[in-house]
Amino acid sequence: MQVIQLYIEDSPIELFKDESISITDSIKSVKDIAKVFTAFTKTFTVPASKNNNKIFKHYYNFDIIDGFDARTKKAANIELNNLPFKKGKIKLEGVQMKGNKPYAYKITFFGETVDLKDLVGEDKLNQLTSLNSLSLDYNSATVKSKLIADPTSTNIIAPLITHTERLYYRSSANTGTDGNLWYHTGGGQVHEHGVLWSELKYAVRVNSIIDAIEIKYGISFSDDFFTSTNAPYYNLFMWLHRKKGNVESGTGLAFTNLIDGWSNATGTVSSIINTDTLRLDGATGKTITSVAVQLNRTETHPYDIAIKRNGQVIFNQSGVTGTSESFAVDASLITVGAEFTVTLSYAQTLNFTSIIWSVAYIDEGLGGTDTFNTGSYQADGSFEFVITSQLPEIKVIDFLTGLFKMFNLTAFVEERNLGLGVGNVIVVQTLDDFYSTYNTYDISKYVDTEASNVNVALPYKEIVFKYEDTDTFLAATHEQLFNYQWAAEDYKQTDDDGNNLDGGIYTVKAPFGHLKYERLLDDDDASSTTIQVGYNVDDNQEPYIGKPVLFYPIRLTSSTTPASTTISFRDDLSSHSALTSYNLPSNSVALDPSTSTNNINFKNEFNEWTGTTEFTNTLFQAYYSNYITSVFNQKNRLTKVKAFLPLRILRNLTLADRLVINNKQYKINSIKTNLLKGESDIELLNDL
Repeated sequence: MQVIQLYIEDSPIELFKDESISITDSIKSVKDIAKVFTAFTKTFTVPASKNNNKIFKHYYNFDIIDGFDARTKKAANIELNNLPFKKGKIKLEGVQMKGNKPYAYKITFFGETVDLKDLVGEDKLNQLTSLNSLSLDYNSATVKSKLIADPTSTNIIAPLITHTERLYYRSSANTGTDGNLWYHTGGGQVHEHGVLWSELKYAVRVNSIIDAIEIKYGISFSDDFFTSTNAPYYNLFMWLHRKKGNVESGTGLAFTNLIDGWSNATGTVSSIINTDTLRLDGATGKTITSVAVQLNRTETHPYDIAIKRNGQVIFNQSGVTGTSESFAVDASLITVGAEFTVTLSYAQTLNFTSIIWSVAYIDEGLGGTDTFNTGSYQADGSFEFVITSQLPEIKVIDFLTGLFKMFNLTAFVEERNLGLGVGNVIVVQTLDDFYSTYNTYDISKYVDTEASNVNVALPYKEIVFKYEDTDTFLAATHEQLFNYQWAAEDYKQTDDDGNNLDGGIYTVKAPFGHLKYERLLDDDDASSTTIQVGYNVDDNQEPYIGKPVLFYPIRLTSSTTPASTTISFRDDLSSHSALTSYNLPSNSVALDPSTSTNNINFKNEFNEWTGTTEFTNTLFQAYYSNYITSVFNQKNRLTKVKAFLPLRILRNLTLADRLVINNKQYKINSIKTNLLKGESDIELLNDL
């Protein structure tokens, strides 16, 4: 028998003498390969003792003011025989009553990676306000500069993906103002064809979104996978396509401006972050009573104002003409942690003498106010492409889950040196990398030889890997022509006689859109150009919103190999210019398979650029094949054993480690340990 100590927020919890607590650990389960697991326990009970009643603040009594908040998980840790064992979270599930008196509290323990989902909750990407530091004007000159920008040295680019008009190339045509990318010198309407600047939208580096998640939630991801040296990840961009068709402010006015004239500053109960966002920090013993923004000026040009809370519009008013206007936040929306921004839309430049956030609070009966002032501020004649207003609509947790599904990632919490001291890091690795570093423990003498099973390891006959959205025109046409979804991998095997295996079908689905791109030929002579384009419309060739699109931008210039074909860029409706450098959208990291064969197709498709199948390092091949092929191996078995592991092994064992039983080595599929008895039920896979 072992002595179990449980602490909730550093307070010791009293346990029933004979209460069984079982911890289950599993990173990847052969039964659910797309999910990331964390340590958890089944719900167990602790006595409603005087000590525990104090910690749980007599939760059974709902009349208590400022009682225990069971809506959130609390920090917890478990010790065995006074030695650290597990850190994580405790969730209070309820109270068991007997004779109308509290008898026991029902609680569940979760491992530390559950923190991630708790932290981000239902938040969407547009709440990552630090991304607004990348906001830029949306006009012809800026779009052109980002179309030709080098994606290796900037986090915002504009790819050749159009939202409405289809691009093509015909070298003999010199009439019309359509999407013919062939550049013809001269003036007049007959020469003004090409890609219109407003057909293009910006894209942001995926790593910038990861950085913003770290900033927003105060977490740190490891650089095992999320690193600039990992090209298949770091070179990925997300197309900033929030609404189908044109980029618009939604007001019909010519210009928009996210007010960013406040310097980063900290008040008593609030602060300015990212120069444009008011955050309510709160403070012990202080109650925030009101939040308002005041705009002062001497002119009366009309403007529209919108106030957002955590990325969602909570207030808007049109046609404001006053010289001193104040707009208050509804009291029900004033909560600690809330973040507010102000956006103006207008038809001509606005000049303000000051724009002021005021946050009033009460401290022990006395009033106080945090004030943040821009001083003189000009909202100039430009349409600002505010990143958080243009990000595709997807939850933060779904975005992260999508990356995990694409690259077969695992996550766990580990203490590491962060430069300023030791802290918790969410270690993100591919499954192959996770399994590559391990210790080996021979547990033969600890195994209960009377209680073991050797079972079939394979629960599925087929596993499908695909993207959620392949409904854009070219991708949908692919499915119609070839009778399978673009870039989807359908992995299955047969036995030696060619019979299908038994089991169900499992689907791994990434929550993104996946475009099929098009390398343009010259319509006159069918010769190849160096132009590859994306066309984000539906199968009726109408503007399409779809799911968020990830891609690799590849920049061609007149000095690259191959040298770029000159294209026509329409600076406005009546003029055009020649471009010899531009960013192509691609599903592969490189255009040349001798440089890299990595790509974000699950299936090895004919590459849009080369027309060959040389880009063999698909998502399946690079990140799933080792694990999946071993699972489907005829020799593989799922072995279940009971073992009484000594504490020196139990405390140090990780799910990457290998266990040896009678000279045979195994990987751990899962391990469930009864902490009181020291008995572990272990699921093992042959280490093939």
